Amino acid sequence: EGCPRSCFKKVLAESGRMGFSFQVGLEVEFFIFSQDQEGGATVSTRDSAGYFDLAPVDKGEEARRDMVTLLEAMGMNIAAAHHEVAPGQHEIDLQMTSGLTAADNLSTFKWVVRKMAREKGLHATFMPKPVFGINGSGLHMHQAFFAKETNLFSDPEEQDGLSLLARNYISGLLYHAAGLSAITNPLVNSYKRLVPGHEAPTTVAWSEKESSSLIRIPLARGRDTCCEIRMPDPSCNPYLALAVILNAGLDGIKNNMLPPPPVTKDVASMSIREKRYHRISELPTNLIEAIQQAQKSKLIQNTLGKQITKIYFQAKQQEWDRYTRQVHPWERETYLNIY
Repeated sequence: EGCPRSCFKKVLAESGRMGFSFQVGLEVEFFIFSQDQEGGATVSTRDSAGYFDLAPVDKGEEARRDMVTLLEAMGMNIAAAHHEVAPGQHEIDLQMTSGLTAADNLSTFKWVVRKMAREKGLHATFMPKPVFGINGSGLHMHQAFFAKETNLFSDPEEQDGLSLLARNYISGLLYHAAGLSAITNPLVNSYKRLVPGHEAPTTVAWSEKESSSLIRIPLARGRDTCCEIRMPDPSCNPYLALAVILNAGLDGIKNNMLPPPPVTKDVASMSIREKRYHRISELPTNLIEAIQQAQKSKLIQNTLGKQITKIYFQAKQQEWDRYTRQVHPWERETYLNIY
């Protein structure tokens, strides 16, 4: 009952009974930093590269290439690997596969990346926001339902190519988004990433183009039609995160939910009236808000089961309590000489 993988398998079985094969592709972001003289982690990097830069400014290129080589040798299909926006930040994308295989692959992936970095005298971290003022690391999840070889999210008859099933699924994710974040973004640090201006969502909205939206619909259609949820970060447990995401989408299908119109511009630039028209609400701004939203959600509690629900939220409450009682360096820098 307390096994996250078994929890996910139960939801997969439910989607199977409904005639859906759940397929998932992953974009995994992480940082590679230097180690100190004792082999401890730092947030220093000699890497000054930016998005899709190559050597010589991409100092992590060799480590990233060796990671990809080993991951492929272990049977994972790598769609892409490149430098991300921030110095020291990298991304490796896993091709779409069955939901359970995707979660298994991600669990192995994280161990391999950290191990390979350490062998090169570096430190790889999946901490969502290790450095203030630059982009944090996300875990973008591309999802679709298939029936044999047919993508059920695709409908060429619709102007935007999305089926009614896809709209129902998207609507379920939007409806449950606030509660989902306690599972998809499980750390105090997770919410330092979910801030405006760094390509991470802060509001509950969907779009075909805007990278700041919670859900984005990539341009590819036909067999490659999918929805991409951009809220999760790589610190999450992939089994629990995919379990609650999938069940939220299934709830949208069961109740024939329909999403509001997709947004066509940056949500931050919208007026209050525009946000109301698109039924845009805010994501939780910290871990305790997310916990409180999740504890109100019968869907999340039913998905996790009694044992995981009890243990998980007890642990998260303790984590928040420890955080709030700490005296942080920012507080000393701001207040010590003044008061």
